[in-house]
Amino acid sequence: METTFTPVASLGGGVLIGLSAVMLMLLRGRIMGATGILAGALRPASRYDWTWRALLLAGMLAGPWIFFAFTGGLPTIDVPISTTMMIIGGFIVGIGVTLGSGCTSGHGVCGMARLSPRSFVATATFMLTTGLTVYVVRHFLGA
Repeated sequence: METTFTPVASLGGGVLIGLSAVMLMLLRGRIMGATGILAGALRPASRYDWTWRALLLAGMLAGPWIFFAFTGGLPTIDVPISTTMMIIGGFIVGIGVTLGSGCTSGHGVCGMARLSPRSFVATATFMLTTGLTVYVVRHFLGA
């Protein structure tokens, strides 16, 4: 399996994620954890709470179309696994997000920036588990 490394696009994406996290904290006093934002949009505390969450989620969904506007093509996505495996993986990630009280954006970007010990442990767990999973899938399962 070949991995394509795109340092400029990766740096640009990282800068945009970091900037959006800082702006949300400065403007709304909120942490940008994607799963928490989605959960709050599904069960908002108020109309105001729903509005900023819905706008942020709409911005996330608009990303590929903004990319299209600038480049004339949509990003290429190569998914080397079946839809069934993606659904199973999504459920497993959902369980991890629930048990870990957050996701990579909440813990890895925002929590570590706030020097949260819980976020350092969660992020280390995400990274170790990811590395181990990739190793097992590539070397033992032959994918």
